[in-house]
Amino acid sequence: MYQNRTTLIGFLGKDAEKRTTKNDVPYTVLSLATKDSWKDRNGEWQSRTEWHRCIVWGVKFADFAGGLKKGAHLQVEGELRSREYQKDGVTYRIVEIRTKSILKLDRAQQQTEAVPQEAEPSDVPF
Repeated sequence: MYQNRTTLIGFLGKDAEKRTTKNDVPYTVLSLATKDSWKDRNGEWQSRTEWHRCIVWGVKFADFAGGLKKGAHLQVEGELRSREYQKDGVTYRIVEIRTKSILKLDRAQQQTEAVPQEAEPSDVPF
């Protein structure tokens, strides 16, 4: 049995970006920050912020995610996906989260339920 499932809890670093593919399939890109803190050998607190690129597919789901604003506290669940692309003759490899659900954790919006993703489009570029 195999499983590819990731759960992240963090804050949006910027407003969600609504986009479309060359074939007019809507998707939204989220930039989610998670933070880790620890004490070093000297007993001093250290921290590190990790940035995660989350991709949201599906007409209704991408539209919902497109309304999210910088600073929103979210739980994001999905699958890790890696892909390669070339720019100026250099090959880059990135890892993204193909988002399956989003739960708003903001205190004012705690009653919001997780939103499931629609069926995946057939022309997803990766």
